[in-house]
Amino acid sequence: MVPTRAEATPGEPPSPERLDRRGFDAALQALLEEHEASGDNPGSVRCEQCRACVSCMFCTRCEACHRCTHCTGCRTSSHLTHCHDCSGCHDSAYCERSENCAGSSYLVLCRDCSDCTYCFGCVGMARKDFHILNRSYTRSEYFRIMEKLRGALGLPKGRR
Repeated sequence: MVPTRAEATPGEPPSPERLDRRGFDAALQALLEEHEASGDNPGSVRCEQCRACVSCMFCTRCEACHRCTHCTGCRTSSHLTHCHDCSGCHDSAYCERSENCAGSSYLVLCRDCSDCTYCFGCVGMARKDFHILNRSYTRSEYFRIMEKLRGALGLPKGRR
């Protein structure tokens, strides 16, 4: 027999078969609030001040990330490594202060970029390397300009 709302085990949602729209919405809201309040990091190893991260390792101050390693201050991202202050990024490495980027490496202050490498302040780019503000540079020009920009913007010295 399926338990009714009154018979449900404490901490478990009521049986969905017996719910109307209002009951379903209330049960879903209760689950969301419980999840938000828990802040657990299941499957994570040595994560500090992280919240709701799953299977992450050696991260600090991240929130709602999945399978990230050595990241700091990232949110709602997955499969990142050595990234800082990124949001909504996936399958990327060594990115900083970037949002909604995927499959990329060494991005700084980029938005909506995919499969890019060594881009600084770029938006909406795909499969590009050595770009600053969506403009192409040689490798040596890129690093020279990027270091000046980091200083002007008060960003820590970059990695190569």
